[in-house]
Amino acid sequence: MQISSMHFKARAHESLDNAQLQKNLVKFKTKFVTARRTGIAELDDFEGTREAGRAIRQRGLDNLDVWLATFERNAAARGATVLFAQTPAEVNRLVLGIACHHGVRKIIKSKSMVSEESALDHAIEGAGMTVVETDLGEYILQINDYEPPSHIIGPALHKSKEEVAELFARKHGTPRKDVIEELTLEARGVLRQHYLTADMGISGGNFFVAETGSVVIVTNECNATLGTTLPKVHVAISGIEKVVPTLEDVATLMRLLPRSATGQSISNYVDILTGTKGPGEFHGAEHMYFILVDSGRSDVLASEVREALRCIRCGACMNHCPVYQNVGGHSYGWVYPGPIGAILTPMYVGLENALELPHASTFCNQCGVVCPVKIPLPDLQRKLREREFAEHYRPWSERAALRLWAWFARRPKLYAVASRLGVRLLRSLAGPQGMIHKLPFGGEWTRQRDMPAPAGRTFRELYAQRKGSSR
Repeated sequence: MQISSMHFKARAHESLDNAQLQKNLVKFKTKFVTARRTGIAELDDFEGTREAGRAIRQRGLDNLDVWLATFERNAAARGATVLFAQTPAEVNRLVLGIACHHGVRKIIKSKSMVSEESALDHAIEGAGMTVVETDLGEYILQINDYEPPSHIIGPALHKSKEEVAELFARKHGTPRKDVIEELTLEARGVLRQHYLTADMGISGGNFFVAETGSVVIVTNECNATLGTTLPKVHVAISGIEKVVPTLEDVATLMRLLPRSATGQSISNYVDILTGTKGPGEFHGAEHMYFILVDSGRSDVLASEVREALRCIRCGACMNHCPVYQNVGGHSYGWVYPGPIGAILTPMYVGLENALELPHASTFCNQCGVVCPVKIPLPDLQRKLREREFAEHYRPWSERAALRLWAWFARRPKLYAVASRLGVRLLRSLAGPQGMIHKLPFGGEWTRQRDMPAPAGRTFRELYAQRKGSSR
């Protein structure tokens, strides 16, 4: 997938000016937030479960080498082949090698964000094979000239029903349908023939279980179930950080994942796939491969933002983030949008290629509060901001302004004088409603929003006045 994270500001402004997109994004502010609130209320001790999920994911990361070796041993004992990919290009090379070895001509895929990192679909088509996305959202994007996904749970959530109806009518050559159930039935009819004629199925993996050598796949559409059991070859691709120690751990995490993602108590389909098809079994892959991808994850594990690898890809941080709610996923310019993407993208593609993402936050901590595995997202974004400053990635004017502020902050008397002058100046800029429409030296900040004017006196002045009047 092409990286355009350096253009976050420009793309965010385009999104804010896109009336149709703004209408479509309303669902993040209503449906998912409300559904999650209802879902977690079902748990007797949500915070306790959340802490257990954090501990499980952290335990896996703290001994990742041990759990990877255990997973490889147990998966191999059940007939699967475990491969490791260091780079996105190596992912593609391994997949094409497997396909060539088994004489594959058609591949069906369920949703895999890791395969988006390597633009796997384009590599498959470039090798002369057919690939069909079977997740409804991913299928919509594929037939729309491979439009990038905008959300890790619902890749096409930025599109309206009307836009999908127009796309289906144009691509399928069918009469336009305006009922959601009719649209999904049409997609089902198109995809069913591909399930029955595919030679290989590719899936992601929500979790890889070290104890059993299994992959756990969580979906709502049954596409992953069909795509991994009907073809003769199944390839599961995911990051190395997705390994968890035991199936019992998966049971705990599954109390958090669907509730945080869609508000469901449990997803419609939870597939636990272990090894190849055995004697007398009718369904299942005859050949099973796991590709565990590093692609920068080891560097994250060794960094000060390692906690980001606990992510279970629920999307709750995006659904609750006021920035994401207003600009959508495409503004972030790569596979992972929202608060978690503001950390993972700079780490995976290089901080110099995603300088604006750590700043794509209000630091309101909505993301940290709702994260089911307690990733301190604002704190990690702050660490990346500090790196940008220390490594001189920020503009000289910004660094100079911060140094000037620091100089005053170390001199309390001068700071107090400057503060008194500053709040009075800002108060004088306020309009009739007490709002500042254009901030000096901060025009970009007030380009899309107004800033409440201060009271005209500093906190210390107001506090001294209140204290004096209370005597």
